Amino acid sequence: MNVIDYKCPSCGSGMVFDSDTGTLTCRSCGRQDNIEQTSDPLGQRTASANEVHEYHCTSCGAVIVAEAETAATTCSFCGSAVVLGDRLSGKLAPGLVIPFSISKEKATQAFKKWCRNGLLTPNKFMEANRIKGVTGVYVPFWLYELHNKVDVQGHATKVRTYTRGDYRYTETDHYDIYRRLQLDYVGVPVDASERLNDQLMDRLEPFPYNQLKSFKTPYLAGYVAEKYSYTDEELLPRAKNKIRDYIEESISASVKGYTSTHLTNKQIDTRVKNTDYCLIPVWLFQYNFNRKIYTFAMNGQTGKVVGKPPLSKVKISAWFAGVFGVTLLALELISWSMGGGFL
Repeated sequence: MNVIDYKCPSCGSGMVFDSDTGTLTCRSCGRQDNIEQTSDPLGQRTASANEVHEYHCTSCGAVIVAEAETAATTCSFCGSAVVLGDRLSGKLAPGLVIPFSISKEKATQAFKKWCRNGLLTPNKFMEANRIKGVTGVYVPFWLYELHNKVDVQGHATKVRTYTRGDYRYTETDHYDIYRRLQLDYVGVPVDASERLNDQLMDRLEPFPYNQLKSFKTPYLAGYVAEKYSYTDEELLPRAKNKIRDYIEESISASVKGYTSTHLTNKQIDTRVKNTDYCLIPVWLFQYNFNRKIYTFAMNGQTGKVVGKPPLSKVKISAWFAGVFGVTLLALELISWSMGGGFL
């Protein structure tokens, strides 16, 4: 079966995943089915990543047009939610999913509120009535468990200054330092979609891993989903780079207590203990302002919004003028309190 959709056993209408109840829900009669108790049509079927099929909507028979990365979408003719099964099986099958917990209506309301809070955005942008499109997307991520053996060598000093009689003394003790650290990081996320901006996805963190569930296709019903564009091996350098700062912080913490330190040798051996292919919920907003499209993203679980809105030069100038005015007033008050009068 290439196309998977979910028909309501009660009335025959299409069913979708409801983020409010966490169930597979029929919008026509209100029936709700527990996803954990729903059979998954994919089963253990395998498929090649390079297979090409023509997809047909099981509700109206129309041909479904989808880009190569798309794994779930809606029929452009009848609106039925469909899952392209062969793009989620075999090596392309996700192991985990974080389901949406924020509905489209709540996401839109939260985004409009976020826009109105833009103190430095143009007034018309803050009206938040220029939303061109809102799409719920399950974005493919690799979650890495990385184990790191760190060996550090270097030189350190401790300096002590004291006074004895009429003389001031400075003593410097020298130390050879050696540290061996075992640093393990679990759930390091790296988005595997070629089409989505990496920096935008990174800023959506943290993701609520306590909401991870074993993957089942009903979670995708009613949403768009993508399959990964890059393997976990291809994205390993990005995963290593994401933990680099944490490793450096741990090294620095291990050599505290010295007046100065100079590291002469540092070796970091990173090994992949495990990787999980996971789908992460993201609301994408296309926003039209002054004939330019701005893209914003919202974490589908936490509601965190990220993006780069337009800035108002007038408001920025006013903000800097206000900061300068407050600073000048503070200096005048300090001068007056010290008896110098106003400047």
